[in-house]
Amino acid sequence: MRGTAARQNPHRVVVFMKVYDTIAAISTPRGKGGIAVIRISGADTAAVLAQIFLPRGKSPTDNPRRACFGDICTPAGEVIDEGLVTYFAAPASFTGEDVAEISCHGGVLLTEAVLGAVLAAGARPAEAGEFTARAMMNGKMGLSSAEALGALLDAGNKGQLALARGGMEGKLADATREIYERLSAILSDIYAKVDFPDEDLNSMSTEELRAALAQVKAKTEALAATWQCGRAVSEGIETVICGPVNAGKSTLYNAIVGYDAAIVTDIAGTTRDIISETVSLGNVTLRLSDTAGLRDTEDAVEQIGVARADAAIDRAELVLAVLDGSLEPDERVVAFLERLKRACGTVVIVLNKQDRDTLFPTALLADFSHVVTVSAREGEISALSELVSALYTADIDLRHDAVVANARQFAALIRAVQALDAAIAALDAGVPLDASCVDAELAMSAVGEVDGRAVGEDIVADIFSHFCVGK
Repeated sequence: MRGTAARQNPHRVVVFMKVYDTIAAISTPRGKGGIAVIRISGADTAAVLAQIFLPRGKSPTDNPRRACFGDICTPAGEVIDEGLVTYFAAPASFTGEDVAEISCHGGVLLTEAVLGAVLAAGARPAEAGEFTARAMMNGKMGLSSAEALGALLDAGNKGQLALARGGMEGKLADATREIYERLSAILSDIYAKVDFPDEDLNSMSTEELRAALAQVKAKTEALAATWQCGRAVSEGIETVICGPVNAGKSTLYNAIVGYDAAIVTDIAGTTRDIISETVSLGNVTLRLSDTAGLRDTEDAVEQIGVARADAAIDRAELVLAVLDGSLEPDERVVAFLERLKRACGTVVIVLNKQDRDTLFPTALLADFSHVVTVSAREGEISALSELVSALYTADIDLRHDAVVANARQFAALIRAVQALDAAIAALDAGVPLDASCVDAELAMSAVGEVDGRAVGEDIVADIFSHFCVGK
């Protein structure tokens, strides 16, 4: 149907859930603690509270958004604990529904008993991420903000925290909304021209239309390009540490990982296989691998390790090539540098052992753009951390700029760019306007998917399945 995408509700999400029942879950981690929180959301929240909470003062429903003290009991009247209840009346709540949060003493059995009382009073157990899903369906947040909330809970470094915080504040949502609304205006202009060809509507010429679509395409491409930064922060860069034997590769690996994960000795060829771990370095996440030292050897096992190390260099997006800066290079080092020139990923030369006299001639590294000096043994790797962060997050403010944070968002934007390419090509080929609109509508729909304006139930279900129950 013509114009369907242009007239969509900006927060429409195709999800089939029982949104009228009342749900409950424990929202704090399982285990012993000072307090635990049980969250309730739905139309019957007040009725549930009336059965399981006996206030020693004002009732939570009569005193919304303020903590009320009282006894927590079963629907039969058996007191389980004493605690606080805060009630949030719809729509001024996280989910947009009536919400209550019960704070009781922490403990596995006690918390389960309180939840059991809530369920006995008429609530049902919440599914993974269902509170956040309801918030999205009720217009409290877009899909990208909901994804950012999940990322915030899972953040493992300051970069991930900043990226998630910016997403929750709607930076990406604002950027996609601007593109979406611009496409909506362009399509409205086209439809008016097609439907009322004899009217003087002051609509855009074909040349102006093409220029407008090209401008939208450029903005969409620029936004999609931030995925390089977003992926480096959120998902991680495939990174390999490589180099000649005894250059300090495993020592550097341990310094980055933060503990003695790799065996370090003065014996050449100690590392014979690849060991890997996902770690943070500055604002960037690395899927880091330590490899065997590259050399000719008669040892059959070490030969396999060397071959694997060489193959890892070809697969890596980031190559940390470790050289012993306290030694003059021999023919093995020269051959290694020539090998690095064939690497597909970004190569960083790491001159190690800066705590010793430097004998390595830096002129030999003139062909490499990224050279840094460290002392892995002393844990002095701040220069490497700063360089790697700059490679992937330069010119982007993770907290305040719109940054694509996951592969789903990136794929949607790429589909939008491809559809805009097709729309522009159709105009250039003289295709009738109403036919060329099809691709522009596809582009608009793809952009809308980023923030959940038009996204399938299966996609939404998969996203929220990764959330914890109670969020």
